Amino acid sequence: MRLFRLLKIAAVASRFGLDEMVLEHEPTGRLVRLSNALQFWRDLSTPRAERLRLALEALGPIFVKFGQVLSTRRDLMPPDIADELAKLQDRVPPFDSALALQEIEKAYGRPASEVFAEFDPVPVASASIAQVHFARLKEEDGHHEVAVKILRPNMLSVIEHDLALMDNFALLLEKLWADGKRLKPREVVAEFAKYLRDELDLMREAANASQLRRNFADSKLLIVPEVYWGWCTSTVMVMERMHGTPVSQTERLRAAGVDLKKLSAAGVEIFFTQVFRDGFFHADMHPGNIFVAPDGRYIALDFGIVGTLTDSDKNYLAQNFLAFFRRDYKRVAEAHIESGWAPRDTRVDEFEAAIRAVCEPIFDRPLKDISFGKVLLRLFQTSRRFHVEIQPQLVMLQKTLLNIEGLGRQLDPELDLWKTAKPFLERWMSEQVGWRGLVNSLGQELPQLARSLPQLPRLVHQALARPAAPDLQPQIERLIAAQNRQNFWLAVIAVLLAVLLGLRFV
Repeated sequence: MRLFRLLKIAAVASRFGLDEMVLEHEPTGRLVRLSNALQFWRDLSTPRAERLRLALEALGPIFVKFGQVLSTRRDLMPPDIADELAKLQDRVPPFDSALALQEIEKAYGRPASEVFAEFDPVPVASASIAQVHFARLKEEDGHHEVAVKILRPNMLSVIEHDLALMDNFALLLEKLWADGKRLKPREVVAEFAKYLRDELDLMREAANASQLRRNFADSKLLIVPEVYWGWCTSTVMVMERMHGTPVSQTERLRAAGVDLKKLSAAGVEIFFTQVFRDGFFHADMHPGNIFVAPDGRYIALDFGIVGTLTDSDKNYLAQNFLAFFRRDYKRVAEAHIESGWAPRDTRVDEFEAAIRAVCEPIFDRPLKDISFGKVLLRLFQTSRRFHVEIQPQLVMLQKTLLNIEGLGRQLDPELDLWKTAKPFLERWMSEQVGWRGLVNSLGQELPQLARSLPQLPRLVHQALARPAAPDLQPQIERLIAAQNRQNFWLAVIAVLLAVLLGLRFV
């Protein structure tokens, strides 16, 4: 199977001239000329980035998803390729309904008719990993309307074959491409493989949805569907069916009386709340995964990809965001060096000037007049110049922020992302490092203190009752005196031996 797949990949690569994109880095140019001469029938007049996108679409959903991931790594990709890969859409025909019913029976050990009161065999959504059907639970189970997500059959074997081939191609790129080692293609493939394997376990996605729902349990901005755990397996996930309007259908939203300006600002607040309050954020927030409820709240769907941040990540990011908002570029440069992202010998003044040149033009302008994607791209280019290491845990954050930009433009072209986010970040920083932060920290430590305080008298008594440590000073002095006497007699013996040897040879 892998051999046939390899032959298909080779044929597609040849048809779209992907070999030329690799061989053009050979200094003499002979290999490119030879390859084009042997494949003289090809039309390579289309730009290389477009040919790469078309090739990935021809290779199927796994390669399409890989291209989508690559499009977020603008620190690795040339601008033209990153822009073109961003156009990739995960449009995949649904698999047969009979197969969906078979997967349900395999998961539950009984047919769908015995699990659900109703099950619609026609899928409402289909992607590369799974597809979704609407259903209704039985009367005794609550008779809830549900959405049933079913993993595509035999996905694991297909994915493992494609991932193995991608790794082989990445190895070739490292050997043949001048920039291969710097761009670390094998690490990119490994990163992609991790996220893809996570998506293959629908129990993990269900856990992500449950966590996000708990984080926004009383939110006036975001609704997350309830997960019905009794019907979830690694291949089937059942959750509450949500009713709303796709966020991309702005005319329907206006007709329904939704305030788009308020909605766009709410999207920014939801994003920063997830990142800085929870350190747990929905990392696939494209318009297809977001609906708007009749009451104007967002509805989040598809939780296969989430991002996480540690407390130190959150604190570092917040300081950098606030420094950007205050145009304190020196502080941004210093923070990069202090955190180890930039080398210790980096000149702060030069780094500060480079960051200022990228960021200064974006302030005091509405979102419609700037592209945050281009700003990120220039920042990445600046980072490469100063040998800044792009942190893996922030790749998803960068991608999500780009999605927020696109969503904001769609809902309110006048939205200023910075002005909307700044008050939130300042409030968050005050809660972390001000007096509120002290109160919060004490609140978190109180349970531990409550357990430790009753033991305090006993611990004090034990410490006082413990015999005093012996005074070792007299022993040390005796050892030093003994060592001095030993050294004296060794010196005397050495002198006597020297005298005796001298008399022997007289």
